[in-house]
Amino acid sequence: MGVDVALVRVEQRGSSPRRRRASQVDAVLDLHDKFARLCESSVLPMLSRVDPYGTLILSSNEMDQFISEIEMEFPKVEDPAVKEFLKSALRLARECQEEEAMQLRLDGD
Repeated sequence: MGVDVALVRVEQRGSSPRRRRASQVDAVLDLHDKFARLCESSVLPMLSRVDPYGTLILSSNEMDQFISEIEMEFPKVEDPAVKEFLKSALRLARECQEEEAMQLRLDGD
């Protein structure tokens, strides 16, 4: 039931959705389901939308909110493994924020 965070570059030639191609640039794996649990217990709007069984796709325009919500949760976390995961997720979110052709995908099981 973990939620992995993947940075994806989306390329689309022309207007047809068939010509849309996504390639994963980097990812952080939630091997122990701790990020999924953090999202489930969060009262913040974007983190509470994360589905441990589905996929939430965030555009580069949504990164300001995602980053601020992760930063709000960070001081509450005591587990060093979760802190390391959040640091890595923040790094991916900041990369996504810099380029419009990027997406952040939060993939549940």
